[in-house]
Amino acid sequence: MNITILCVGQIKEKYFRDAIAEYQKRLSRYCKLQMIEVADEKTKENASEAENDLIRKKEGERLLKHIKDSDYCITLEIDGRMLTSEGLSKEIDRLGLAGKSSLVFVIGGSIGLDTAVLKRSDYALSFSKMTFPHQLMRVILLEQIYRSYRIMRGEPYHK
Repeated sequence: MNITILCVGQIKEKYFRDAIAEYQKRLSRYCKLQMIEVADEKTKENASEAENDLIRKKEGERLLKHIKDSDYCITLEIDGRMLTSEGLSKEIDRLGLAGKSSLVFVIGGSIGLDTAVLKRSDYALSFSKMTFPHQLMRVILLEQIYRSYRIMRGEPYHK
């Protein structure tokens, strides 16, 4: 399966880059993984909702350029569906069995995703009602995808 992590902004902290590289290495046994980062927009501290909408729209346009019609698009959203690790594993497995060979997980920037991206989404996934830094979310997502493949194959890791 081809899995793309599509996200806004670049990782600046070495410890996040190291963690991402480790999970990319681990996942290489199970899938073809691609990380795509699109440029983020500078967000003012006290931006109006109209200014935030414009920022989300610009970032959303950049994201949508990387999502093909044939991709199964999973957006990470606070109000999305929450799954257990086993549930995510079953969902990835189900999608593969249903002929979906390309999954795109989309992580928005600091102020979220544009409505056009949300409309393109095939599945809204939530990891928590809490807000996480989008850089950390990449690591959490990669770990859960890795855990999913280990669960699917009955390999030791999941506890």
